[in-house]
Amino acid sequence: MHYQTTTGLDDESMIELVARIHQILTGRGIELTRHRLGLYRQVELVLILLRQDMVQMRAADLYRISQPSVSRIWRRILPLLDEVLIMTGISLQQAVAQGEPILIDGTFIPTGNRPASGQGAANYSGKHHVGCLSIQVAGTLAGDLIATSAPVAGSRHDSAAIRMCGWQDILEGSGATWIADTATTAITPIKKTPGRDRLEWEKQFNHDVSSLRAAIEHIIGGLKNWKILSKGYRGRLAELPQIIKIVTRLELYRIGW
Repeated sequence: MHYQTTTGLDDESMIELVARIHQILTGRGIELTRHRLGLYRQVELVLILLRQDMVQMRAADLYRISQPSVSRIWRRILPLLDEVLIMTGISLQQAVAQGEPILIDGTFIPTGNRPASGQGAANYSGKHHVGCLSIQVAGTLAGDLIATSAPVAGSRHDSAAIRMCGWQDILEGSGATWIADTATTAITPIKKTPGRDRLEWEKQFNHDVSSLRAAIEHIIGGLKNWKILSKGYRGRLAELPQIIKIVTRLELYRIGW
């Protein structure tokens, strides 16, 4: 199996991740030797579910186990991934303290059409025409992921979302240099003034800002290669914030944090 394509991690990273989980389980006196799938294969299975957004019935056929077994493995391994990767990466506050310019952009996590009587209406995005949650993504000018924010309702505009998740206070309160889109008070492209064309220096400024912001688009693309965040999350919405956090840590782990 080509692990980097299928699970998102290369062989060395896979072995290290499984070793960390094994250490935790050993410390708690938990043995998995009686299970049909060993620990390595269980971790591999959960990563495939995250990376490929594979339905559990299909994963059950692939591993020749039952769908309830897949569900139990998912609920067993997922919190362990969160635990062993807790020291991966740095917070937005720590990144701001380093003094480097930070790129910020919002993206949406599709959640499918949910009943309007529940959270469906609040999460429906008129811009994207889909039920979703909205997160903010921070990265460096070099194109490295820093962090993702807590999700907010998909119906909220980016300018409201960045305030609701607490990032605007962090960025503005620290005096950090940050570059975002036109929905914020950061360094942004200059809007066109009605009745006149942009001046040459304004065009050049917008070109420079757009060139810098291209890196955050690549960062979001890398994050959404974990297809559970891009194809349409089907599980319980209450569990999605934890999954976003775990996938963020896995992506940071993958790129070498």
